[in-house]
Amino acid sequence: MSESNPRTAPTPPPGHGLLDGKTVLVTAAAGTGIGFATALRCAQEGARVAISDRHERRLGEAAERLAAETGETPLAIPCDVTVEAQVGAMIDAAVAGLGRIDVMVNNAGLGGEASILEMSDEEWSVVLDVTLNGTFRCTRAALRHMAPRGSGVVINNASVLGWRAQPGQAHYAAAKAGVMALTRCAAMDVADRGVRVNAVAPSIAIHENLAKAAPRELLDQLAAAEAFGRSAEPWEIATTIVFLASDYSAYMTGEVVSVSSQHP
Repeated sequence: MSESNPRTAPTPPPGHGLLDGKTVLVTAAAGTGIGFATALRCAQEGARVAISDRHERRLGEAAERLAAETGETPLAIPCDVTVEAQVGAMIDAAVAGLGRIDVMVNNAGLGGEASILEMSDEEWSVVLDVTLNGTFRCTRAALRHMAPRGSGVVINNASVLGWRAQPGQAHYAAAKAGVMALTRCAAMDVADRGVRVNAVAPSIAIHENLAKAAPRELLDQLAAAEAFGRSAEPWEIATTIVFLASDYSAYMTGEVVSVSSQHP
């Protein structure tokens, strides 16, 4: 009997209908990263899916890919999460198209690399506005839809950098730590309404777009520091998001689940 190699990603498991009958909206779902992988996995688990992104062409391409892989065309809604009016319009369009939003996955975020010694106010602000403020806007809008119904789940994409220190990441780490705190406090605001709010904190999930945005040497170094000696595949983050979206996590709220492997 051959042994599996932990440095090689396993094959994604088959769907088990964990989200049958549910509706899911995923932000920043265009491209090849965690957002698209989450939308795909949710569809494979039986959900009806809406996706959003500020890149309209890439959003259309993502919708076509999802349709090809699942046989169902998702609702595609352009949205820039830094613009409150667009966030409200996204929620309205998702509710109109799906009937309701059972699960909201806030995946939109923006990174960058700069030492705090050289970081400008603009570099700081743009990362905070997309990554933290955008998550706030989308969480608030989703909860205003879910709370009166007495049900729903919000899942925010944080990062292990909300806990760990890494040079050049003061803005991104501060934003992701803020997402963690936002998640915990928002969960308490709506716990009595039957709505849950949790977050995932991935370490490193290398995909095509990330590989274009960061030096390969840095990505390889970060991946090598993980216990499995490799980065996560985006679908490995998505399966944890599906767990948090499903009834299997019914007693969990205000939690931040690390999806990573620490170096021994």
